[in-house]
Amino acid sequence: MTKNQPNPTAQIRTAVLSDLPRLTDIYNQAIATLSCTCDTTPFTPEDRLAWFDDHQTNCYPLFVYESEGQVLGYAYLSPYRSGREALRSIAEISYYIDFSAHRRGIATHLVHHTLHAAHHLGYKNLVAILLECNTPSIALLESFGFEPWGTLPMVAELQNQHVSHLYYGLKL
Repeated sequence: MTKNQPNPTAQIRTAVLSDLPRLTDIYNQAIATLSCTCDTTPFTPEDRLAWFDDHQTNCYPLFVYESEGQVLGYAYLSPYRSGREALRSIAEISYYIDFSAHRRGIATHLVHHTLHAAHHLGYKNLVAILLECNTPSIALLESFGFEPWGTLPMVAELQNQHVSHLYYGLKL
């Protein structure tokens, strides 16, 4: 497998409960960077069980990228401003990739798959919320046509530095 080329035998599938420890490990890698999420404390799989359960519906799917029996990344849709009826046609997209599998095109495949699912689920808009220092993710989103929709300036405090929270959006 070469850089930017995923394993041709890999698959994207719906996550199952037995994936939760691996998903938690991948998310904890993102937490440790202090540049990929605003969470700052690692989680246990038990901590993430309610989150997992929230994504066991058809409306907010959770997908994993699996290669040779190992989950290397995941992507999912979440409600944006849950419970607000006027915002039912927008969802938030998120994705995380195991650091050992970066730059293999896995995030590209996961985002593509999740965009396709969002379209078929009837969403009209997607939003990705990320930190301004996460430039690889910004570049990936822009490659799919996401555009800056808003900035919360210098609101996240990470390692005594203030970082802006960005909203990138896509009309489907």
